[in-house]
Parts: sequence; C-alpha cells; structure tokens
Amino acid sequence: MTFDFKKEFKEFYLPPKKPAIVDVPAMNYVAVFGEGNPNIEDGAYKNSIGLLYAISYTVKMSKRGNHKIEGFFDYVVPPLEGLWWLKDSNQFDFSRKDDFCWVSMIRLPDFVTKEEFDWAIREATDKKKTDFSSVEYLTVQEGLCVQCMHVGIYDDEPATISAMHAYAKEQGYEIDLNEKRRHHEIYLGDPRKTRPENLKTVIRIPVTKQ
Repeated sequence: MTFDFKKEFKEFYLPPKKPAIVDVPAMNYVAVFGEGNPNIEDGAYKNSIGLLYAISYTVKMSKRGNHKIEGFFDYVVPPLEGLWWLKDSNQFDFSRKDDFCWVSMIRLPDFVTKEEFDWAIREATDKKKTDFSSVEYLTVQEGLCVQCMHVGIYDDEPATISAMHAYAKEQGYEIDLNEKRRHHEIYLGDPRKTRPENLKTVIRIPVTKQ
C-alpha cells in the first residue's frame, strides 16, 4: 500500500469547514523562501513550485535507483503548502499581494534526513542541470493552531479567516502570528484543473491560550 499523508493524517489535511483547535507536531519540508505576488507568470513563487516537486520526486523515485534510503516506504507526494506574511508585518493581508513574503513547501517523510535531502539536491542538480541552491530543508513546529477547510477561490479566504479568529476568541485563544509562527495554507486542489468554486484550501493560524 502506498502511504498517503492526506488519508493517514486527516486531522491535518482534511479538516471540517468549521474552525477547530489543533496541536500540530513538528514536520520536515523541502522549502523555498521568497517575496512578491504569487500570481505573476514565471515569477519567483511559481518557479519555486517546480523546484519543490523536482526534489520531492527525486526522493520518491529513489526506490528505482542505486541509492537506498534507510527506512524508505512508498508514498504519495504530499500537497503544496505555504507560509505567508508581509514585508513590514507578521500579519497577512490579501489586498497587498506585491508585499507578500512566503515559504513555498512540500512535506517530506520522516525518513528524509538532512543528509538524504542533500543527496537529493545533488542528484536533481546533476540530472536536471538546474540550480537548486534556493531549496532548503526546513523543520516547522507549529503547535496550537486554529484550522479549517476553505472551499472556493483564494480571494474569498478573508471571510473564512475572520470566522476562524472569532472562533479562537470564543474558545479562549488569541491569534499568535510572529516571526516564528506564520499564516499557513495547504492547497488540495490544482487551480489548473479544478473549478474555482471547488478549490479546497486548509487554512491554519497559530494561536496561544489567553
């Protein structure tokens, strides 16, 4: 059986449409840091996605080569994710896309150590003749967050986020966005293949107990 993170960890990848408080454990990612409007064609954000998938599939397809990774199991490459904030603020404002700062990222299985990650970078660089120097091995420790599923276009997210803020306050939490804890999104639909009104995005916002 091929391991599917979305199915095995539904509490983190397939939450309900209503907000809930979750405690998210540390996870490792292949990641690219950048700035600017993510909608620009051939921009930094869209280019980062190709780099992420190249490394992710280098790890996944290592099973067909001579390099054997200890503890390897076959798996479905997890969905694209992103951490978001503004150049001059830890907050996230949809009206200021040109001022976005972001981390584009894809989760790595726990068997991918920093050493194995470095091997994947070398392997992909050699085979694809591409510069992967911007790609990093990143561990994210989120902890307590308010989370829910947003269904629809990305620009309609503010209403969902407002409901999440209200729910967190009702439950005795306050939003805790800072340099170490960011607005987090997980993209479960491909905008190129999915009708805008059917796009599914997991939204996760860090909180702390009041």
